[in-house]
Amino acid sequence: MSEGTVAPGRRGSVVPAAERGATRIADRVVAKIASQAAREAVGALPPDAAPPHATVVVRPHAHPGAGSTAPSRAAHVSVHLELDYPCDIGARCHAVRRHVAERVRAGVSMEVPEVAVQVERLHLTATDGSVPGRPR
Repeated sequence: MSEGTVAPGRRGSVVPAAERGATRIADRVVAKIASQAAREAVGALPPDAAPPHATVVVRPHAHPGAGSTAPSRAAHVSVHLELDYPCDIGARCHAVRRHVAERVRAGVSMEVPEVAVQVERLHLTATDGSVPGRPR
């Protein structure tokens, strides 16, 4: 058995999970996971676009209706990104929210009740018959 799972003074008895310590995941680790997930969800961007970045606030989060009295931790994520335009901005933001929430849940086993997406800049992409930077 690994160290820390056997109770001191007891031979061979395992310490119950509720009595063991807890792992604390730093906010910046969750932010890195969220940023990477946002990059994956957005896909290819124009070369002059900044990559998505995220800020995270991790707070205690009580599960309503759960029998446990100990609150878990929840990540409230804010993602800032740039998108190419024209595109379906709402659908792309929804995809980012969904993917970030899934990846954070899977990566650090943390609830994600909120993913706020802020589009900071739109990059006009050239379409057939149009000149970039000029309105049609």
